[in-house]
Amino acid sequence: MSDFAIAQLGRDEGARLREVRLRALGDSPDAFGSSYEREVEFTPEKWTERLENPDSRWWVATRDGADIGLVCMMLEERRPAHLLSMWVAPEARGLGAGSRLVDAAVEWARDAGAEEAGLWAVDRNHAARALYARKGFTPSGKVMALPSNPALMESHYVLSLIFRRARKEDVPAIVAMLADDLLGARREGDPGDERYLAAFERIDTNPADELIVAEQDGKVVGTMQLTYLAGLSRLGAERCLIEAVRVGASTRGQGLGRKMIMWAIDRARARGCAMVQLTSDKSRTDAHRFYDSLGFADSHVGYKLTLG
Repeated sequence: MSDFAIAQLGRDEGARLREVRLRALGDSPDAFGSSYEREVEFTPEKWTERLENPDSRWWVATRDGADIGLVCMMLEERRPAHLLSMWVAPEARGLGAGSRLVDAAVEWARDAGAEEAGLWAVDRNHAARALYARKGFTPSGKVMALPSNPALMESHYVLSLIFRRARKEDVPAIVAMLADDLLGARREGDPGDERYLAAFERIDTNPADELIVAEQDGKVVGTMQLTYLAGLSRLGAERCLIEAVRVGASTRGQGLGRKMIMWAIDRARARGCAMVQLTSDKSRTDAHRFYDSLGFADSHVGYKLTLG
């Protein structure tokens, strides 16, 4: 392990921010939307202004008394967050400083009430894209030319600060939510039953399946399963099936269900799916009104046959 530390810059550290930011721009000019030539002309007041912005925070990674990394997280309108200015010095790459910087920025955004973090990464910056993938960022489908060098393309990535892929330890909480209604109570069993864990392993290792949970204050409060279906119809288009949507009793009525479905729709759209579909038991009239309000059409009759 490297002996570096992560520190948040204070409002009076404009000179320090200037030094590390200019080094980053000089070292990696094609990684940023701005340029060394532009920012070297900034006044001391401009650097201080960046640190005094109440909607953003800056962190540096330090090692042996030297700053070897930088990142900023900024809250934007309607409280999403934007990660920017990410950089690690050449002599410190591969030691985990980038991972620690991202963790600090994401933790602050979550504590500030942001529900999603986004970033732009240059397509040919494979190391950065690999880091963001390890941290759970996924492509949103948006692309654009890099402002500082339009010959390069960059892609947008997002990380939900509410929703994430389920882990093995989440299974009991998920099963409890599946059982928490009249229909589920008749078909679910002991959350510790090994068959649930076996099913989780099959889902977790299948690239066409995603078991998702919603987490608030460290507690799992919602779940759904997304399955991506390949088919020949619609010119071979893929579709997303949403199943087993549940919101914990303590969290119902707070809009979480709507956020879950809208997040799933955005995820399916970014993947390139042509359609999102779901089924709902005929007895769940409240759920039917909910899906109607989200634009789903009651266009098909569903049939099921229980085996065994």
